[in-house]
Amino acid sequence: MDALIPVTILIGDRTYRLKIDAEDEERVRKSVKLINEKIAEFKNNFAGKDMQDFISMVLIWFATEQMKNNGETTMLHDTISRLVQMEEMIDRALDEGK
Repeated sequence: MDALIPVTILIGDRTYRLKIDAEDEERVRKSVKLINEKIAEFKNNFAGKDMQDFISMVLIWFATEQMKNNGETTMLHDTISRLVQMEEMIDRALDEGK
């Protein structure tokens, strides 16, 4: 495990000090950028709300996206599993033919 590095991130109007694995820094920064972009998008579409509302909207959006992606990931794993089974069957058939 890599040493934890300190990072400061800004989400909405607040800063947060975190310690993360160095290998995760780019992913965390990209995630924070996406979160802030979504907050700005929701601010433009839903005027008059407070920051908590926008952060909640982003959280719902993010969770929904994750659920969609998990479904796609599950389908991908099923497909890979079936391909592996087919490959094993082909290998056995080829071995029997030798």
